Amino acid sequence: MRYFLHFAYDGTRYHGWQVQPNTLTVQAELDRCLSQVLRQPIHTLGSGRTDTGVHASHQVAHFDAELPEALTLDLLLYRLRRALPTDIAALRLHPVADNAHARFSADERNYEYFVVTQPDAFRRDHALYVDRPLDVAAMNEAAGYLIGQFDFTSFSKVKGGVDHYICYCTGAGWHPAPGGWVFRIRANRFVRGMVRLVVGTLLDVGRGKMTPRQFQELLWAQRRVDAGGAAPARGLFLSKVEYEPGVVPEG
Repeated sequence: MRYFLHFAYDGTRYHGWQVQPNTLTVQAELDRCLSQVLRQPIHTLGSGRTDTGVHASHQVAHFDAELPEALTLDLLLYRLRRALPTDIAALRLHPVADNAHARFSADERNYEYFVVTQPDAFRRDHALYVDRPLDVAAMNEAAGYLIGQFDFTSFSKVKGGVDHYICYCTGAGWHPAPGGWVFRIRANRFVRGMVRLVVGTLLDVGRGKMTPRQFQELLWAQRRVDAGGAAPARGLFLSKVEYEPGVVPEG
């Protein structure tokens, strides 16, 4: 039977989501702990990849397994929580249809990027400290140009192993947050490095290095070389994965 696991993680000590040889990844730890608890080989497939140092407050993975009759989902979740390292938190577990897919059944994904305007020793791995004033109005004007369907080549790591760079963005903007600001962006898909490159270039707008109109022209130009530098990984969170109706049960 197929199951969806909803979970969160602090990506600080991980080399991203995807299993890689001879390095620590979130997927490898999840597979190891599920295999240990279920006493059978388990391979998870996530809703998407996150890079080294990127976090998730809501990630989803599916896996196939045959549960012993005495093992309820509540008991499995309890045992999994005890087995996982403390920087990975299992949130919810439920069965899904056999054709449900953590990645391909997802409608939209949401990311958040946190910026603090005062040094914060407790968020050094979870937010970017910016020591100069930002023109947030200009940053929001520029972010508004992202909404719609565009080729995001200008904000991608080229040769990222994808067939195209077209994404449909349904929301993008900066909002007040404790200690600073949070950038929220929502789209049907994201190409590799997209959010960090968007944030890094929007910060250039906020610092007066680029106008909102120049940001729009950069998006249209589809030239990666013209974009700003990528914002550091530590401020970025995959914050919500949304699914087609009927895939995830309510509650």
